[in-house]
Amino acid sequence: MSINNLSKVVIVAKDEWRYWLRSKLAMTVLAIGLLLTLSSVVVTAITMHELSHARHELQSNAEQSFVDQPDRHPHRMVHYGHYGHYAFRTPSPLSTLDPGIDAYTGNSIFLEGHRQNSAMFADQRQGTALTKLGSLTPAFIVQTLAPLLLILIGYSSISRERESQTLSYLLAQGTSGITLIVGKGLALLSVVGLIIAPLAVSALFTVSSGESLLVVTSFVVGYALYLTVWVLLILLASSVFSKNSGSFTALAFMWILLCIVMPRVASTSASTAVPSTGKIETDFAVKAELRKLGDGHNTNDPAFKQFKQSLLEKYNVNSIDELPVNFRGLVASESEAKQTDVLNQFAEQRMQAELKQTQVSRYFGWVSPMVAIRSLSMIVVGTSIETHHRFLRETEQLRFDFVQGLNKVHIEKLNYQDDMNRNANAAATQKARVSADNWQILQEFNFTVDSANIRAQRSVPAFLQLLLWIAVLVGGIKFVGKRLS
Repeated sequence: MSINNLSKVVIVAKDEWRYWLRSKLAMTVLAIGLLLTLSSVVVTAITMHELSHARHELQSNAEQSFVDQPDRHPHRMVHYGHYGHYAFRTPSPLSTLDPGIDAYTGNSIFLEGHRQNSAMFADQRQGTALTKLGSLTPAFIVQTLAPLLLILIGYSSISRERESQTLSYLLAQGTSGITLIVGKGLALLSVVGLIIAPLAVSALFTVSSGESLLVVTSFVVGYALYLTVWVLLILLASSVFSKNSGSFTALAFMWILLCIVMPRVASTSASTAVPSTGKIETDFAVKAELRKLGDGHNTNDPAFKQFKQSLLEKYNVNSIDELPVNFRGLVASESEAKQTDVLNQFAEQRMQAELKQTQVSRYFGWVSPMVAIRSLSMIVVGTSIETHHRFLRETEQLRFDFVQGLNKVHIEKLNYQDDMNRNANAAATQKARVSADNWQILQEFNFTVDSANIRAQRSVPAFLQLLLWIAVLVGGIKFVGKRLS
């Protein structure tokens, strides 16, 4: 573009701003957009900061509550639901801007023996799909409301010139259609800059909290590309339609289709393409498999007959009474290991189904920029399904190690005969307890999100989807712009 054309572009952009400054609607919409974005950033940051302190305090209280337990039978500590122990996931710094699926899945897990619990304490546990209109987080505002605000400001950019009969005058003065569209686009992009500014500043602040500059840059650039898509859509519609009403109607329809309908279609299509078994059906299947393993609380269960024989041969004794370790503890440990294998198999099946569903829904980013930016945002921030699944896997390993640690105490610190006679009388019950010093087995759990490089690599398809949208729309605008000339 020549210097002369560039100066014309700037003049057109300035003229558009003068029009907006005279328009109460444009200024009101712009003020609402800036206020919503800024206030959501502040409120969400304060909320996440308070939740972070609450999680830290609850984690400390849960651990202290466990280690403060008095002398008990070790297997009672395996069933420590009455005493409480939780594993908490510390969110990534950028989650203050996009909580992602954490608002639906939760970020805390209650750990206990013989079972795997799902995450809890979700802000919107009643939500069944990620496409529901959520709380006014910065991500929600920029993804859903910002395009609507841009439409209200810019829907008449070109069509207004037609209606007011000034388009022919501008073209006659040597201002080409492309120059006019680019100038209007520059003005709209400056509005995009104002909307994204609070988001960008907040994202940069997370660098001091340990977030990667690569991640922050990817986050801001992703949202800039997304809003650029909407700027191009607005320019294209305003150039195609000769009346403001037609342009506004078309853009309103596109907003409803792309921001409301298509994300829901993506979610529904994913569930249809990759069906998953219901909770009741899965629970029955899990119980059926666990039933085959035998009862770990019953040392006489036939399922442990071979295990018993192998122990007798290993220690070269004739009866379990002669074993140098507690047979009940060994059975509990063996049972827990087998149960965990079964539970992990079903858990992996469920997680693989969820991941496939998510991948199917992400394909809709090629037909909806809203789906693309939603995927990109959660992946880059570290609040996507991949991060949640890794949290589940790591907490399950923590749970298993913890329970087996208590089983080891059961095996080594409690005599078998004392264990078997524990319910004979009060004295026998007291004798079947071990020292509270053995409760110092909790491992420190610090969950961190995936590295910046991994998150950046996962976000590449979403970036490509947005870039394709931009390329197609730029091509459409060039074609329409030549026709204007």
